[in-house]
Amino acid sequence: MAMKIRLARGGSKKRPHYAIVATDSRMPRDGRFLEKLGTYNPLLAKDSEDRVKLNVERVQHWLGQGAQPTDRVARFLEAAGLKAKTERKNLKKAEPGDKAKKRAEEKAAKAAAPAEE
Repeated sequence: MAMKIRLARGGSKKRPHYAIVATDSRMPRDGRFLEKLGTYNPLLAKDSEDRVKLNVERVQHWLGQGAQPTDRVARFLEAAGLKAKTERKNLKKAEPGDKAKKRAEEKAAKAAAPAEE
């Protein structure tokens, strides 16, 4: 059984509230889970203590059992010091879009044309 530590969404429309749960990876996001390990409230300020609450002992237990955290939960665990920080690369983030590239090429061509004359 492939175990995951992930977020299960709760709360009403536009007012999200998440439970951090240990579950079988084949279960739906908000479906059945084995154990609730904590909560995450994204509406609170980033420096608030209540934004992320974890039951550290149970998280360590599930990590010891081989459960794999999702990306977002892994960031929470890194912040809590339960997991080693991993290197992340988002190579496309700093790259401009197609239209911006085209505009830059046209601008460079315009600037080069008067210089040649």
